[in-house]
Amino acid sequence: MLQYPEKIDAIGITDQADWKHPKRVAFQPRKFGETDIDVKIECCGVCGSDIHTAAGNWGDLPKPVVVGHEIIGTVVKKGPKCTSEFKIGQRVGVGAQCHSCLKCHRCENNNESYCDKLVTTYGQFFEDGYCSKGGYASHIRVQEHFVIPIPDNIPSEYAGPLLCGGNTVFSPLIRNGCGPGKKVGILGIGGIGHMGLIFAKALGAEVYAISRNSKKKEDAFKLGADHFIATNEEPDWAEKYYDTLDLVIVCAGSLKDVNFEKLPKIMQVGGRIVSISVPEQSEKIVLNPFGLMGVSISNSHLGSIEEIKQLLKLVSEKNLRIWIEKYPINEANVNEVFERMEKGDVRYRYVFTDYDKEFN
Repeated sequence: MLQYPEKIDAIGITDQADWKHPKRVAFQPRKFGETDIDVKIECCGVCGSDIHTAAGNWGDLPKPVVVGHEIIGTVVKKGPKCTSEFKIGQRVGVGAQCHSCLKCHRCENNNESYCDKLVTTYGQFFEDGYCSKGGYASHIRVQEHFVIPIPDNIPSEYAGPLLCGGNTVFSPLIRNGCGPGKKVGILGIGGIGHMGLIFAKALGAEVYAISRNSKKKEDAFKLGADHFIATNEEPDWAEKYYDTLDLVIVCAGSLKDVNFEKLPKIMQVGGRIVSISVPEQSEKIVLNPFGLMGVSISNSHLGSIEEIKQLLKLVSEKNLRIWIEKYPINEANVNEVFERMEKGDVRYRYVFTDYDKEFN
């Protein structure tokens, strides 16, 4: 029978000042709950949130800091009051959330990611004071509601990034009417933005890739874009695309370079600009309300568990594949990936693999 260890092996940040050189660590898991599921991890995608958290951009956390929330693994233990049909040895996923109250109005209406008692998969505190730790580790313990079955035809390394990055862009797409007859822009063609192009096209929209320059133009068309706007190379882009788009999802890692004076001009009346960006805490944006002219600007958080399941169904049925680069997990490779992520050197999502070799 598969066993869950008393201590979990991981690669974590032990010194915030040297965050790009994480170390092998071991930590105590939180107390096992009656509706918890333990998962032995097979692979984990690398999210921009991992970098922000590791670098301390969102505040200090108890050490070791263990990041990673695009997790694929197998069930090794179920709590006595679990009602799900997960079987021991079944392949499952865990995204960016591991707990909520499951009782409030938001939870009961598939908005558990907006619950006041939300606990993210790493870097947030449970009511008992335990700080959650993520998927750069041998195992993870999760409330059963946040464990997700993975369709058989999606390879694990391609499934992992769907559970956070993929769902983070998929949620505002479907909540804001992306589909046939709609003109949808994806601003920022990175780890999340490249998935946005794939999903918007698969949902039937006419897709506009928006980037500062043309470096990713060829990639954008391969990913599904019908049009490409390079805002730093086309001085008249706001006039050229005036009154065009129904929806723009802002996927940029920072909002500093997003021109919120010009962007509303390319929106139709009633159009929506939705940001999924979570930059450094010190970053602010300034909006001129007279320039919005019937356009809404809002923010979207994590998608729901139900939306993850819808996304996996779409990816499975249409046999979609995101663009990834794999690294066996170990200290040296986590360092290299962190270095490359900081430089923006990624096309377009890293995934750590070979967990059995590192954690035995």
